Amino acid sequence: MPWLSLSIQTDGAHAEALADALLAEGAMAASIEDADAGTPDETPQFGEPGSIARPGWERSRVVALVTPETDAARLVTVCAATAGLDEVPDYTREEIADQDWVRVTQAQFEPIRVSERLWIVPSWHQAPDPGAIVLVLDPGMAFGTGSHPTTRLCLEWLERCVAPGQSVLDYGCGSGILAIAAARLGATEVLGVDIDPQAVSASISNAERNQVGARFQNAERALAGQFDIVVANILANPLKVLAPAICAHVRPGGSLALSGILCEQADELIAAYASFLPLRVADTRDGWVCLAGVKE
Repeated sequence: MPWLSLSIQTDGAHAEALADALLAEGAMAASIEDADAGTPDETPQFGEPGSIARPGWERSRVVALVTPETDAARLVTVCAATAGLDEVPDYTREEIADQDWVRVTQAQFEPIRVSERLWIVPSWHQAPDPGAIVLVLDPGMAFGTGSHPTTRLCLEWLERCVAPGQSVLDYGCGSGILAIAAARLGATEVLGVDIDPQAVSASISNAERNQVGARFQNAERALAGQFDIVVANILANPLKVLAPAICAHVRPGGSLALSGILCEQADELIAAYASFLPLRVADTRDGWVCLAGVKE
């Protein structure tokens, strides 16, 4: 069965209410997009939680998926009134052919080459290089598929630094991708911790799929011991708060890498960790930075 996609122009103040109204009236799905996406006026939305004064875009577009027999004019009129709009907004309609949506979604995720010998491969793909170190990872609810610049930065750093037999702590493990990579690179004792139970569950599942012995636990459990390598890919503000705890788990002579940090936040993080261990910029990508240092 084909579907009908309605693309409705609105402002940032009414976009969420309009999307909610469309869902309440029976739309199968509704999303909010930047109406200027793909143009010089596109406005990226990223940063620390709370750092964006008003999420969304001044010129927004609400896209709704409805059944083909839907009276689009009536639906938009009713929902505009419900959302508090003074006038019925402009909209366009497009017929969407029915597809194998699982295949369509999977087609968006291709193998990612991290380095000469490290690949991230979704489970429905074959590894492009049979001789490579392959991390099998599917997109899911936990952060860390390898596509984000901070994940790439940490993976590249781990490949340079992990030696066989070392111990590694992944602080804020998300999908477990960094812990799994460390295990595949030769680390023999690997532990990942996260405050999100879903992330811990996803990490355990991903480790089993990759047949590595990494362990994972909720951050509420006591964490003891020191590690040769500690990596934390979170965000700048939590990293500042957690500096004493994170550094306490780096053994003397051990290495620490931090990411989830915008380039303009690097100096602030270096200062926050200065009393624990010296950090420097190890690498940057697309406005993000990886900081690294050795505990004296």
